[in-house]
Amino acid sequence: MTGDVSHPHGPGTTEPARRPLASRSSPLMIRLAATLARGAVTPNQISVLSVVFAALGAAATILPGTPLWWLAAALCVQLRLLCNLLDGMVAIEGGKKSAVGAIYNEFPDRVADSLLLVAPGYAVGLPWLGWAAALLAALTAYVRVLGGSLGLLQDFSGIMAKQRRMALLTLGLVAAAIEAWTLGSRYALTAALAIITAGSLVTCITRTVTIARQLERAA
Repeated sequence: MTGDVSHPHGPGTTEPARRPLASRSSPLMIRLAATLARGAVTPNQISVLSVVFAALGAAATILPGTPLWWLAAALCVQLRLLCNLLDGMVAIEGGKKSAVGAIYNEFPDRVADSLLLVAPGYAVGLPWLGWAAALLAALTAYVRVLGGSLGLLQDFSGIMAKQRRMALLTLGLVAAAIEAWTLGSRYALTAALAIITAGSLVTCITRTVTIARQLERAA
């Protein structure tokens, strides 16, 4: 794994840097990725589909009415993550890398993160919190890619890396639906968004410190 190859379905000199995921070894995911790889679907199309699920999730988050919409939004978050897992598996294990894979691996992720994090801010009446969460989430990815551009291994660690952000958002949406049914309030979703924002800030700091230390050791 090298620091200058940043995504799972683009060109590179050796094995690309990939987010460590236990689910990639799941027999079910392996079979699903193999099935997709044998078909006409491409990794880039799967990456774009992740944005579609994110947009649907964002819409469901801010729609007025029944709390069932928040459960639908939570499902969309997980479907977005499923796309994020399968695009890399179809590309690498399925042998469907593309020359523009780097763009499709990073750019849709930033759009999806923004959609899913900005929407809860509006849903709880705190738009600034949603925008802050989205900005800091994008910054965590920027710091990671910055490390790779400097010749270091990309750092996927941190208390609020993407998988943890989305896990907490899913939990917040499910809890918000239950809370709305029982109490009629929205504290759970507000709390989840606040923790994501604070955790993303800490992640940006710790990743930056790690990069600085690695550069100092190399010098």
